[in-house]
Amino acid sequence: MNKSVGAKKTELTELPRIGDRISFIYFEHAKINRQDSAITFTDSQGTIKVPAAMISVLMLGPGTDITHRAMELIGDTGTGVVWVGEHGVRQYANGRALSHSSRYLERQAKLVSNNRTRLAVSRKMYQMRFDNEDVSHLTMEQLRGREGSRVRQIYRQQSQKYGVKWTGRTYDHENFDSGNTINKALSAAHTALYGLVYSVISGLGLSPGLGFVHTGHDLSLVYDIADLYKAELTIPIAFEVAANASEDDDIGRTTRLKVRDAFVSSKVIKQIVSDIQYLLGLVEDDTLNAEVISLWDDKKNLVKHGVLYD
Repeated sequence: MNKSVGAKKTELTELPRIGDRISFIYFEHAKINRQDSAITFTDSQGTIKVPAAMISVLMLGPGTDITHRAMELIGDTGTGVVWVGEHGVRQYANGRALSHSSRYLERQAKLVSNNRTRLAVSRKMYQMRFDNEDVSHLTMEQLRGREGSRVRQIYRQQSQKYGVKWTGRTYDHENFDSGNTINKALSAAHTALYGLVYSVISGLGLSPGLGFVHTGHDLSLVYDIADLYKAELTIPIAFEVAANASEDDDIGRTTRLKVRDAFVSSKVIKQIVSDIQYLLGLVEDDTLNAEVISLWDDKKNLVKHGVLYD
């Protein structure tokens, strides 16, 4: 009888917390496999090993093959996976949430399902962009107008700072190369940010599709949270890349490397976790790591699971 050889499955309590992981790793034209508790990446230059539990999200580019055993480990460790298409087409997938508690998800669903609480969370999101201004009394229409003006001003400022001509955010989802240099850099930077935010949201056990400002898309919450960091992170990096780019530069690769360095130096993963907790009115506690299953009751609220009831 054949026996599986390798490291035992990591216990939930042994896994690094989301905020302690590295941001993302990008690979293309590589074979991805598993060796014990590590993911191996093999390409023309050789093989490297990376502990799967230390990665927030894997970005897999064209020409990437991944084995079943590797995906099994990725699912066990709650590592996010983003398949990045050659022409800017994005497909998203993720493993099981690092948190096995539904507490965050239940809180999210409760807040988003009530107009009053949804508006309150949306205002908190906008307030985080306007430090010196009280927006608690503004309607969603007024908030969108303020945000639009703020973003236009940021683009103008970055354009002047780096001497990059700016004619607007124009890009084709189906043809990455059709955009000009600055728009390609913005697309690459934002995609990396979306992937990282997606992995944190999934790791906490939240639903990426239940957004507060954005709605109707399976990544609505991803866009909500990512918008909190673009002005300080991805937009300035994109303009810097565009300002220093030559005709032969791989804009996508150059941008990803600079974004990854910025994620590390700014400790953005911990910030995302903290901001999500603030927006949902939650604090981190041990219940996120608990394997607790209860049965719902219409009168007693929750009752014990695993009991044979007459």
